[in-house]
Amino acid sequence: MENLTYKISNGVLRLDISGDYKNKNLPEVFLAQIKSPEIKRIEIDAKDLNSWDSSLLVMLLDIYHKATALNIKFDGKNFPNGVQKLIELSLAVKPQQEPPLPAKQSFLDCFGDFGLHIFHTFMKGAKFALSNLRTFFWAPVFKPVSRTVDFWFAFQECGPKALPIVLLISFMVGLILAFVGAIQLQIFGAQVYVASLVTIGMTRIIGAIMVGIIMAGRTGASFAATIGTMQVNEEIDALKTMGVKTEEFLIFPRLKALVISMPILTMFADFAGILGGAAVGILALDIPSSEYFRYAYKAWHLRHFLVGIFHALVFGFIIALSGCYFGVNCGRDADSVGTSTTKSVVYGIVWMIIATGLITFCLQRMHI
Repeated sequence: MENLTYKISNGVLRLDISGDYKNKNLPEVFLAQIKSPEIKRIEIDAKDLNSWDSSLLVMLLDIYHKATALNIKFDGKNFPNGVQKLIELSLAVKPQQEPPLPAKQSFLDCFGDFGLHIFHTFMKGAKFALSNLRTFFWAPVFKPVSRTVDFWFAFQECGPKALPIVLLISFMVGLILAFVGAIQLQIFGAQVYVASLVTIGMTRIIGAIMVGIIMAGRTGASFAATIGTMQVNEEIDALKTMGVKTEEFLIFPRLKALVISMPILTMFADFAGILGGAAVGILALDIPSSEYFRYAYKAWHLRHFLVGIFHALVFGFIIALSGCYFGVNCGRDADSVGTSTTKSVVYGIVWMIIATGLITFCLQRMHI
């Protein structure tokens, strides 16, 4: 049975511990005495202690921390060797302190920090894009350090494996576009012009946009996840240690594969969209198939087709650079890979829409 006795003399609080101290707590009366202003020193004597457990250590450290907080001297003596060593070990590392709360910033400070963050992020992305575009366009002159097998593997993922979903989505978009156009055209008895509407819409912009959105969610995310996983596994660090440039070895094959695949997929998407419009025009609007395809042929212009292909090329650069950028700048844990994958899709689609607006404005001013 434990025996705790304490007394106060000349500003000294003395605690004697004897017997067995197991699974016990200090009396509240003793803890209250520590806070007394007359206490200047605490002495603990355990010369008559028989057996003990971890609750003794908890009690002693609790007294020590309270005394330290109140600027009271702490003196312990006659502790068993095990207790003394454990106390020294516990006090060797300072207890973790809560970080101070950041000072509240004014609205102008927050707005300025946000603006600087956007500026630095934009400059970092622009530097990355310019570096990789330089590698891409100078590749015929200065052969980049990359493997042909990486290009063909990326091309297989960007091209043949993506073709079924591109055809399906484009067919459905053409079908929907024909239904929407027919609502107004039927009022004037001009439903035959559904063929012209679908053909111009798909070849000029809609086909390229649908392929871009599909590839951003499919291929751009795949690039970010693959390179991000390499970042987590420190494979990119190993390449840099060996003097291999990541722009050439990792990014160039993927960028080249996607830029080549996008125009090809866009052509298939245009064809599938026109067929989707034909399904509505022929089966739902009772337009003869010969009339539908005659009006579609008359509406097809090389100018519209080349505008769509140009959009596809630009989208290919945007999607590939976005996916690779967030993969290279991924964090070092699994959660960062998911975050980078999400950002690659979001930023890829956002920059595609921005590029579409700029290209459309320029072409409109050039009367193309």
